This record gives sequence, C-alpha cells and structure tokens, in this order.
Amino acid sequence: MALVGSLLKKGIHFSNIVANRRKASLHQQQKKTLARLLAKARYTEFGEKYNFDELLSSILFGEKGAFYELYKTSVPIYDYNKIFNEWWHKSLEGEKDVCWPGQIKYYALSSGTSEAATKHIPVTRAMSKAIQKTSIRQILSLGHYKDLPTDTYEKGILMLGGSTNLNNQDRHFEGDLSGIQAKQIPYWFRPYYKPGEKIASQRDWGLKLEEITKQAHEWDIGFVVGVPAWIQLLMEKIIAHYQVKTIHDIWPNLQVFAHGGVSFEPYRKGFEKLLARPLIYINTYLASEGFIAYQTRPGALGMELVCDNGLFFEFIPFNQENFDSDGNLQAEPETLMVDQVEVGKEYALLMSTCSGAWRYLIGDTVKFVDKVRGEIVITGRTKHYLSLCGEHLSVDNMNKAVDLVSDELGLTVKEFTVCGVTHGSLFAHHWYVGVEEENVDAEKLKELLDARLSELNDDYAVERRHALKDIFVTVLPNQVFYDWMESKGKMGGQHKFPRVFKNFLIEDWKGFLKSKGYDPE
Repeated sequence: MALVGSLLKKGIHFSNIVANRRKASLHQQQKKTLARLLAKARYTEFGEKYNFDELLSSILFGEKGAFYELYKTSVPIYDYNKIFNEWWHKSLEGEKDVCWPGQIKYYALSSGTSEAATKHIPVTRAMSKAIQKTSIRQILSLGHYKDLPTDTYEKGILMLGGSTNLNNQDRHFEGDLSGIQAKQIPYWFRPYYKPGEKIASQRDWGLKLEEITKQAHEWDIGFVVGVPAWIQLLMEKIIAHYQVKTIHDIWPNLQVFAHGGVSFEPYRKGFEKLLARPLIYINTYLASEGFIAYQTRPGALGMELVCDNGLFFEFIPFNQENFDSDGNLQAEPETLMVDQVEVGKEYALLMSTCSGAWRYLIGDTVKFVDKVRGEIVITGRTKHYLSLCGEHLSVDNMNKAVDLVSDELGLTVKEFTVCGVTHGSLFAHHWYVGVEEENVDAEKLKELLDARLSELNDDYAVERRHALKDIFVTVLPNQVFYDWMESKGKMGGQHKFPRVFKNFLIEDWKGFLKSKGYDPE
C-alpha cells in the first residue's frame, strides 16, 4: 500500500508541475467558459429568447471586450425568486430544454436563511461532473504541501454531508447537494470514501452521527471534509464515546481538514483543543450553485476562483449605488468581469453556470486578495449585513471582532447572530453570542465587541456617535443555536446558522428563545 501512496504522491507532484505551466489569463479562461455555456444552451428556451447565437458570434468574431457588453445588455440579472418564477419552475414540473439542455433530474435543496421557502437549485449532469473535476483538482493541489507523509494518500476521506437517500418526486430527485454528489461518487473513489453508502443514506442527523461514532475506531482517516460546526460536534462525540483525549487517539493519521460554508476562525480555538497536533486547513467555496473556489497553496490568503470549469463570474460592487439598505439590488447595477475588479473592494457575486443559472445573484459577497491569481475571500451575504443608519457592518467585520474578543476573554464562541433593532427614535444592534463557558461577563463582552468593531469599521465608529445609540449582548449556550436549527430541520450537511437576522426571523428567533426559557430582550 505504501507503493500506492508513493505513486499517488508522484502523480500529484507531476500534475502540479503541468498545471503550473503557463495558463491562459483569467479573462481568457472566462471568455472561453462563457462561449461553451452559450454554445451548449443556445437551443434551449432561455437561449432562444436571449439570442445566444448572437452572443456566441460576438465572442468568436467580435472585437475584444464587445461580447461582455452585449451579454450584460442582452441578459437580465436574476435572483432566485425571479429565475424560479420565470424559468426553473418549468424544469421542476418536468419540462425539457428550459435553461439547460435535457431534463433536470436532480435539485439541491437550499433552505435559505434570509427567506422562508426552500430553494430548488438545479443540478445537471454537467454540473455534477464539473464539481467532481474541481474536487479532483483540490486533491491534486495537496502536492504543494511538501510535509504530507507519502501514505496519507492511501487514507480514508470522511465527508460529512447530507443524506444520499434523496427524495423521489416522480420527475426528479431532491436533497442536499452533498448528498447528491455523494450518491454519484466515482467507483474508484469509493474505497477511500467514509462513512460509506449505508451510513451516508441515513436521513436522521443524530442517528448518522451516532453510527459514525460507533464505526470511527475501525477507520483510518487522513482527510476530513465538512462544515466546521458539524465536524467539531462529531469529533467531540467520538472523543467522549471512546474516552480519549484527542481525535488523533482514534485517527492517528488525520492530516487535512477541508472546510467551507462559514468562516473557520470562530471555531478554531475550540476545534484545535480536540487535536494532538496541527492539521493542514484547506478552505473551500462549494455552494449549491457550483464549486466556486478553493485554496490552492500553503499560506494563501484566499481561495482561487475556478474560472475554466463551467462557471462564468460577474461582480457587482457592493455599495449603496447598487444595493439598498436591505441588501436588495438596485435597478441597472454596475457589473464587472474578473479582470475589471480591484483588490480590497467588496463585490456581490453573479454566476452563469452549466446548471442553467444565468447572471444569477448567488447572495454572497467576496473580496479579492490577489487579482492575478483570482484569489478571493468570502466577506458575507448581500442580506446578512447591517446598515440601519450607514454603519455598513459586514459579516467579515463581525467574524473578526468575535475572534479578537474571544481571544481576549478566553471564550469558546462557536455561534453568534446579530439583529438590528429600533432604540427610541434611533437604532441599536442586539448580539446573541454562544459560548461554552459559564458566568460570562456580558457587559465586558459588550464593551470589547463595541471597541473592536469601531477599530475594524470606520462607518460603524462614526454611527456609534450618532444614530446607532447602543449595542446589547445576550450570552447563550452554544447548544441553543443548534436547537434552533434542529427546530427548522436544518441540522447537518451544508446548513449553517445565519450571522444576521432580519425582518420576520427576528421575532421567530425571539419566540424560540422564550420557549426555551431564555429572555431574548
């Protein structure tokens, strides 16, 4: 088996040498990607309505840059509700060739935290193949990590995701994207894949964690993949069940954690208490709409956009000219291609994909940290930020402030959320912070949070002297946040707790806290 690992490592090293040879520019990659998408979908109902033939001709024969100007004036911008009501509902009802050729057999359920209804995101065969291809690239990128033992590549890969027992809706199947992808894992990968087909099909999240825990001692795990909160909960259960000190007592060869979905920083301190030695952390950006980006090298500040595999990206400057105070898109926003962005500025992400999403506002905001490599960090959601009076407080600001304050106070903060509330005739922020410790000084926590946010965000500091009159902090056990998610059927898989509550969700959250005996005020 060591020979197998050696060959894999050499193959990965060779693949990275080939990959590092001169590649086309990001602009050229994206131009080619858009051409392929348009060519594939030009005879669909959507493609015929928006004259994809003409757009394709503009790419192939038009002047440089003219194709993008034509594309953004020809095809409107869509959010989920608009594209579903106008187009995707037809596919869901069984129609063929609506936004992508053929009939859509799989839909990823994305229970958005901003909206009440469950979203149905189409997952075509082309998208499944694209995700698999990018996943393989991510594994190949491990060749850049020189300290990995040769036999690491022979170890099991635990992927903690949704159930592969998908809901059969007669014309299609639906479930978590992670469950859809796990159901279609290539045969050659199955010997490495854990928890295996039987456990992966389990729909009850609590039972799934129990079954994994019981089997854990029989597996030789080298890689773990999943959302930080659920991986941490699983490792805590395993450590408690076997009465050991760290997860390395059960999985001595665990080397790599590929995480995504939310910022890892709020979880890092508690997570690393469960380890005997440091892991290699690889950040990934896998959404229901596609595998968008991943960390490709050690020490990278961001994740590299996947510009040549079925995804065409556009970027809307996230400012008051393009978005209102509730995060809704203004009429005729400015949009840019990947070569037109600026490092350090915040953008809302638009995607056109091989699943039939066209100029689709995914809802995430990103910031470029390396324009040449196309490396980004996720800064939040278009609707998960607070700007009641011009404070422009992003999730990125919130994560950094919580990380700094938890270090100062020695707290283990896994979850938190913030609500914007009225305060007399003006405004305030109400923080709900989950901790592991007891007897936390809420007043000191409030004081430090306020101070760190003022340091991180100049607009916040200004408004704290004017319209944003106060902040309130309610300290809760971390478990309360998971209980709320369970009450909403959002345990496990790709689900994560919203960092900002707005509108009807504020009252829903307060009602839940009252029902559990906590004073939400």
